[in-house]
Amino acid sequence: MKTRGKSGIRKPKVLMASLTPASLKSALKDAKWFAAMSEEHTALKKNHTYSLVNLPPNREPIGCKWVLRVKENKDGSVERLKARLVAKGFHQQVGFDFHETFSPVVKPVTIRIVLTIALSKGWDVRQLDVNNAFLNGDLQEEIYMVQPPGFVDPEHPNKVCKLHKAIYGLKQAPRAWFEKLSSVLLSLGFQSARTDHSLFTLYTPNSVIYILIYVDDILITGSDSNQVTSLIHALSSRFALKDLGIMDFFLGIQTIHTSDGIVLSQQKYIQDLICKAELQGVKTQSSPMNSGLRLSNYGSEPVQDATAYRSLVGALQYATITRPDIAFSVNKVCQFMQQPLQSHLVAVKRILRYLAGTLDYGLHLKRSSSMHLEAYCDADWAADPDDRRSTTGYCIFLGGNLISWQSKKQATISRSSTEAEYRSLAAVVAELSWIQSLLTELHLPSSPSPLVWCDNLSTVHLSANPVLHARTKHIEIDLHYVRDKVLSKQIAVQHVPAEHQLADSLTKPISSSRFSLLRDKLGVVFILLTLIYIFVLNSNST
Repeated sequence: MKTRGKSGIRKPKVLMASLTPASLKSALKDAKWFAAMSEEHTALKKNHTYSLVNLPPNREPIGCKWVLRVKENKDGSVERLKARLVAKGFHQQVGFDFHETFSPVVKPVTIRIVLTIALSKGWDVRQLDVNNAFLNGDLQEEIYMVQPPGFVDPEHPNKVCKLHKAIYGLKQAPRAWFEKLSSVLLSLGFQSARTDHSLFTLYTPNSVIYILIYVDDILITGSDSNQVTSLIHALSSRFALKDLGIMDFFLGIQTIHTSDGIVLSQQKYIQDLICKAELQGVKTQSSPMNSGLRLSNYGSEPVQDATAYRSLVGALQYATITRPDIAFSVNKVCQFMQQPLQSHLVAVKRILRYLAGTLDYGLHLKRSSSMHLEAYCDADWAADPDDRRSTTGYCIFLGGNLISWQSKKQATISRSSTEAEYRSLAAVVAELSWIQSLLTELHLPSSPSPLVWCDNLSTVHLSANPVLHARTKHIEIDLHYVRDKVLSKQIAVQHVPAEHQLADSLTKPISSSRFSLLRDKLGVVFILLTLIYIFVLNSNST
């Protein structure tokens, strides 16, 4: 099941299949799959998820189906077979079977910030997994469902299931689970962060604990390992938890521990994506996009399978969580989802060829004694050949670690390069303000004021000089917003030469040599070289 929250990021897909009536009969005869389905059915009854009742008049039960899933380890081996009973939520009617459905999930930026803090303070990051998480959510609505296929009660075959707890597939299931978990955490003394509602904090005179929640995957870190262990035991008494130990494989992201930090890698996810595109063994590329390429809505034939194009591009979006080097190229091909052309598909395949040659790369987060914020912002003026809108790009570092980046087409047309650069500056200042608020809630205010580097002198002057105000009425809101931050010394804006602009690769296709240089400075490293370096250090020390 795919789960999307406020961050807009989906959890990675796994091998799963819905059972048709014919395949259900086959699965019921397979001892392994039948055992998995029986285990799930037993869990449903033990949890008092539903009770069998007669269907009230003028009510229609929603359907359900079994979904079989092969859970894999980070090396691709089979961990276990899992069967899940999923309600057909598309049968539900808004305002009748459900009301609110929104459920927040932790933002990737928040995860990288907390990991940076934990590394800098030497804290362990523990990982938990909740078994049958959605079954813990309490339902407020009255919902009836048909009995599970293959497990119909022989004594009451005509009765239906009245749901008491949320079940996978219901539109309100993620929200019900989050409300249940958050209520338990609040009862234990935790507070939900205002800047990210999926981040919970607990402060005591002698310790601090952070909890990050992404649906049923949980990360816990804190200054006192004994208190963290006690918290895990307390949660285990409320939910069926699996303590997975030190963070190792979270949301399809592998964590490789090094002597000076960790490397976040999506090697397995990218490998599966390349196999899905049938590009195994192809010639690799040194950059994700040709230098100077300008994709357009015109100029080539439409692709034969637009759905396959959208599926590949959507999967590539998830890969950008640890690969900022493909952020611009992925954002560019995302702009043609409606009517993709052959030229756009060629661009997507080049991104995949680049990833095939850089499977062993990941985002390096290091220990740091400083929590100083620093950012780079850039813009490519009138870059789009169709509507002449500009592209915003920025990257933000906390203690030398890349924690946030963006490559995005601007919403309006800029009349000058200065205006385009200023809109980019306003975007990074807004993100910095949010990060500052988050750090303040974590009792880690950044000091001194965050420094923003911009390679456009006019933009730097505009950020503090009111003389040019009369010529910039059309960007007055952005102008006042940034200027207020600068004058209050919450942000400092300085000029950086174009050759040292780290956000350059987030606004345009660049040459392979410059791309490799900027990739290294963004912290995307070759994992094998990092491990070899650690091995050499350990050998020398012994």
